[in-house]
Amino acid sequence: MKYTQLGRTGLKVSRLVLGTMNFGPQTGEPESHAIMDSALDAGINFFDTANVYGWGENKGRTEEIIGTWFAQGGGRREKTVLATKVYGSMSREGETWPNEDRLSALNIRRAVEASLKRLQTDHIDVYQFHHIDRLTPFEEIWQAVDVLIQQGKILYAGSSNFPGYKIAQANETAARRGMVGLVSEQCLYNLSERRAEMEVIPAAQDYGLGVIPWSPLHGGVLGGVIKKEVQGGRRASGRAADALANSSTRAQIQAYEDLLDKHGLEPGEAALAWLLTRPGITGPIVGPRTAEQLESALRAVELELSEELLGSLDEIFPGPGPSPEAFAW
Repeated sequence: MKYTQLGRTGLKVSRLVLGTMNFGPQTGEPESHAIMDSALDAGINFFDTANVYGWGENKGRTEEIIGTWFAQGGGRREKTVLATKVYGSMSREGETWPNEDRLSALNIRRAVEASLKRLQTDHIDVYQFHHIDRLTPFEEIWQAVDVLIQQGKILYAGSSNFPGYKIAQANETAARRGMVGLVSEQCLYNLSERRAEMEVIPAAQDYGLGVIPWSPLHGGVLGGVIKKEVQGGRRASGRAADALANSSTRAQIQAYEDLLDKHGLEPGEAALAWLLTRPGITGPIVGPRTAEQLESALRAVELELSEELLGSLDEIFPGPGPSPEAFAW
């Protein structure tokens, strides 16, 4: 495994981030534990989750699964850089109550305590804001974060799904308070979805945030979806099905798969490897449902993409260009 600093911090994290969103809803506890053991054995030390994962009536279940894994000991917690998130409502259906979502100081305090209990740990390494809160000023958010840092309950703060201007607002406010501010941004970014290159990634680089792309295979679109459909009769679903329903997008994906077939590469592994070549990227989040999917993701770390291949990928999936030139000049 290869490692890098998380943004401008001294924290060393793996170039792949283990996403745990499937733990609970799609992957049972024993297999989830096995995947986490395998990831740690392979050198992945950065695990990402969120308080709402588990979804529906099972919100918090994913954190609980990670907590029972930590409880097994063996250095599991000590070796793991743990990231979780706050924002979404933790209310059960029919039990909605004020102040159980968003980023008020009250909800942040309650959410941290609840996550720590589920995770069976005394601190969270990277506490991430899952979404912007248009109702809560950053002065209040940073006040709450400052208290938690002083209490030793969190070490760093990060963002997720923030636009560039909110990254700037957040860190300018933190700087006025003499705080470190955001150290990471988790955003949607992959070969097929490159809009983050216009504002989000440049803002993150300027402010020293490590960028952690989620959905690196764009919901399966970049994982060989057409090949799987043809060879195994496996029908695409979700984002992949929507993409294939569009004739121009399907042609683009076909060109992508044909190119990688010509180079003898697996689409999903190449898509991850491409992200690892991008400026400012700490590491993509991989969310394996099975041990086999984890093994495939690990191979991407060692994959070297030629300049010729990178150029061809840019031709198939052109980026938006820099801001403001892309839209103004």
